[in-house]
Amino acid sequence: MDTRMFSGQDGLNYSFNLSDEQELLDTPAYRGRLSPTGFTVLSVVLGFIMTFGFLNNFVVLLLFCKFKKLRTPVNMLLLNISVSDMLVCLFGTTLSFASSVRGKWLLGRSGCSWYGFINSCFGIVSLISLVILAYDRYSTLTVYNKRGPSYRKPLLAVGGSWLYSLLWTVPPLLGWSSYGIEGAGTSCSVSWTVRTAQSHAYIICLFTFCLGLPVLVMVYCYGRLLWAVKQVGKCHNNVLN
Repeated sequence: MDTRMFSGQDGLNYSFNLSDEQELLDTPAYRGRLSPTGFTVLSVVLGFIMTFGFLNNFVVLLLFCKFKKLRTPVNMLLLNISVSDMLVCLFGTTLSFASSVRGKWLLGRSGCSWYGFINSCFGIVSLISLVILAYDRYSTLTVYNKRGPSYRKPLLAVGGSWLYSLLWTVPPLLGWSSYGIEGAGTSCSVSWTVRTAQSHAYIICLFTFCLGLPVLVMVYCYGRLLWAVKQVGKCHNNVLN
């Protein structure tokens, strides 16, 4: 369509939108597009993940609301994981599914930034919640605690997981790295292929503080738990013998 059909501000806005979309489509990630059959398979897989992921986590939320016995402090962390996963299916996977059906990204650069942000944010929330849950199990079984169960720490942990996630997912929206199209051209994430010092620094920090350290903490906690269980088993065997 010729921009001469538009006049004044409308024409200027159309030109900017057109160049913005073309810049997005010219990225290396988008040029590696799938075949029509590949997009069909991808749509089916994403549709399955979106539907059953949302329903399963929604059922968890309903059970938590219906049965008071499930509202324990430790289950607050499990509920936080279910909520973040459900939000990914609702606000993230739906966009990728619709784009896969059409065979291209549908929402332009702004939508791409939104998709990358929410998927990164909710994903980090789930990961940090798993880390806190691992530490809670470790401290419960290995550290003697006279106090009864309290909701204060789990609620602080839930709020902390969201704040920590926002700390690392908002910067690309403000200029420290960016979110861009990836994979088959129907989803977006951190711009891994951008070769700038700022982008490299962000990616290193993201991997270190949102993947490396959390995984190390979980490995340490569950490793200590496994060691404690083995020690209890040895003591039990010695008593029996």
